Amino acid sequence: MARMSQLSFARRALAGMAVLAIALMGLLFGANQFSDGSYAPKLGLDLEGGTQIILEPRVTGGKTVSAQQIAQARDIIVQRVDAGGVAGAEVTTQGGRNIVVSMPGTPDKRTEDAIRRSSQLQFRPVLAIAAGSPQAEPSASPSGSPSPSPTGSAVPVPSPSASVPAASPAPSATNNSALPGAFTTEASPSPSASPSASPSPSASPSPSPSASAGGAAVKDPLSLEQITPELTAAFTALDCSKEDALANLVDDDSKPLVTCDADGAAKYILGPVVVSGDKISDASAGYQVGQNGQQTSTVEIQLALNGEGAKQYADISRKMVPLQQPQNQLAATLDSRVIVAPSFNEAIPNGKASITGGFGITEARDLAQQLKFGALPISFDLQTREQISPTLGGEQLRYGFYAGLIGLLLVTIYSLFQYRVLGFVTIASILAAGLLTYLSITILGWSHNYRLDMAGVTGLIVAIGFTADSFIVYFERIRDELREGRSLESAVATGWDRAKRTILIADGVNFLAAIVLYVLASSSVRGFAFTLGLTTLLDILIVFLFTHPLVTLLARRKFFRGGHPMSGLDPDKLGAVKKTSYAGRGRFTTNPPRVAGNEGSAS
Repeated sequence: MARMSQLSFARRALAGMAVLAIALMGLLFGANQFSDGSYAPKLGLDLEGGTQIILEPRVTGGKTVSAQQIAQARDIIVQRVDAGGVAGAEVTTQGGRNIVVSMPGTPDKRTEDAIRRSSQLQFRPVLAIAAGSPQAEPSASPSGSPSPSPTGSAVPVPSPSASVPAASPAPSATNNSALPGAFTTEASPSPSASPSASPSPSASPSPSPSASAGGAAVKDPLSLEQITPELTAAFTALDCSKEDALANLVDDDSKPLVTCDADGAAKYILGPVVVSGDKISDASAGYQVGQNGQQTSTVEIQLALNGEGAKQYADISRKMVPLQQPQNQLAATLDSRVIVAPSFNEAIPNGKASITGGFGITEARDLAQQLKFGALPISFDLQTREQISPTLGGEQLRYGFYAGLIGLLLVTIYSLFQYRVLGFVTIASILAAGLLTYLSITILGWSHNYRLDMAGVTGLIVAIGFTADSFIVYFERIRDELREGRSLESAVATGWDRAKRTILIADGVNFLAAIVLYVLASSSVRGFAFTLGLTTLLDILIVFLFTHPLVTLLARRKFFRGGHPMSGLDPDKLGAVKKTSYAGRGRFTTNPPRVAGNEGSAS
């Protein structure tokens, strides 16, 4: 029964390996036929060349850029680049001012924007909203308030024809989402229907002509006194439909801000920053889950704030709950543009925020990734963009290929010399591992932009030795059991029980080393670490589901079971312990002992 169980497992394991290989080949074929996949692995910057972009810091208002800001920006860009996959990109500084990013291939515009975008998310209270195109200076004031003088700082409201983002009235805020529901575009109320700006003691006082000029900082970020005549004039003149509408914008965290939303449909006067982007401890993107626990089609970005940020968020939400629109809206700005401005229905004390808007899942994931690593301390403009040649080229790749072939040839010669016919099991296992490795790195190049650089090629060559080590450990364990006088079938079973622990420990050490290198290193070293980890996992897969099952089946063949001198498992050549037994009629035989339950003919 035990023998049949081992045979059954061996057959199932080999069938599973065949199914896996066929599935990977089918996936690769589908990627080529129905997507932009390739039958060859993508190559890295050093082997294929790529694109080099130079980013120049944007400086306004006579400000200067420090070396510390450049270094900080470089570190953040490195994290963003590395998070995009094992592509082997390089990020350096130039002249202590510019940042040079070299990427393999030709990156699309979305990738470039994700690298150089500041991604500075801030939360600011909404003081006023209007349509994105220029409007006449408002003459109506909130209900119950006298009309302001022409030079006053009245609260502008949208015209009847304006379309601005507004919070959907149906969903309500919960402790898990400070920004409830998806936001739709709908007609705004007319000026005569505008709500009161100060409905409760927590509301800010009405603006007066004595407000600080130019939107100077005030103690209360919700105060309408911040809307000065100069700020109102800038707000009225702003045309968000123009591409360069905010080209000269100076964003001061401590002062009000006149800005547009992401698509230019509305413009805002926002108060000073009440929760800054550096208080974000984590960010993730996905599809929003409805009240019934089912996933919806609404894309959301979930934010987690640290202790200080959570307290600030809870404080501002408590103050804004009793206010009426637009003063109860908290705008989330990204790079000084409003991406969403929902209103509060209740206070949010746990520091969890959810942003939903008109973005797709890919855009949301890119944004969440940028927010997670932090905002760039300064903004950058694209100075130059050019194609660069490979630093090593095809010749070095050929040398690496030749080195791999030489290593494989040496392993083959050693295996055949040491293990005779059994050495072909080693060769077959290495070829199987090579096939799975090739399929894996090619598919990963299509799905995750994995690129094979020279360091990765080195990792593949080193993996040949690691894979051969596993087979040697297993075969030597089998030979040790034969020397102890066991039958071949028993030696295979017992030797495997002892060898697999050693193989797992050795591969575990390699895998841990690969993880440490991948986490702590960057650029090409990450490529080496990735290939080392991948080939280590494939080595375990091959040994457990190919090599051991194959040896188990071969052990039932007469050629190996009978100890043929060319099998590599001849007990006499291995110096097996002899056992003399009485055969009857005065005859004695000297043979290796047989273990009960392991006899029988080949099946």
